[in-house]
Amino acid sequence: MTRNARTQEKRPSLCHGGESATAHRDNGARNVDDNFSARGQSNAQGRTASRRAVGERFEAHALTWLQRQRLVFIARNVHCRGGEIDLVMRERDGTLVFVEVRARTRAAYGGAAASVGWHKRQRLLRAAREYLLTYAKEHGALPPACRFDVVTFEGGRLAWLRDAFREDES
Repeated sequence: MTRNARTQEKRPSLCHGGESATAHRDNGARNVDDNFSARGQSNAQGRTASRRAVGERFEAHALTWLQRQRLVFIARNVHCRGGEIDLVMRERDGTLVFVEVRARTRAAYGGAAASVGWHKRQRLLRAAREYLLTYAKEHGALPPACRFDVVTFEGGRLAWLRDAFREDES
C-alpha cells in the first residue's frame, strides 16, 4: 500500500457480508505462550522487539487457525497512513475479511476483545478504506463485500469474533 493512496475520490462504503457478531472458540487450541512481559529486557528497544516478536507469533497462530477454517490468506501487516491491518483474508463466498489480532495474559480492563476500542476501530476503518481504494484501482472493479473480524487470545485460548464491528457502528 502506498503512503500517498489518499485521494479526493469518494471512498467506497464498507459493506459487510453475512452473520452478526458471534464468537467461535477453538476448543482444541493448543496452549499459546503468553509471554507478554519483557522484564528480562534491559532497554526500551529490547522490550519493543520482544513485544513485536510475541505479536508476530500470535498473528501466525491466528493465520494458521483461520486457514483451517477455510479462509484464504491475502496479506499480512498492511500499513497505511494512520493504521495497520494485521491480516487480510478471503472467505469462500469472496468476502474480504480484515482481521485484528489481540492478545492479553488476563481479562483485566475487559480483556483482549475490549482492547479494540473506538480509536482502534477508526484506525482499522481508515486502513481498510485505503486498502479498498487500492484494490479498486488495481483490479479495475468495485471491491467485494468485506467485514471486520477480531481474533483474541486470553490465557492461551483463541476466540474468533466474526463481524466484530461495522463501519456504521463506529
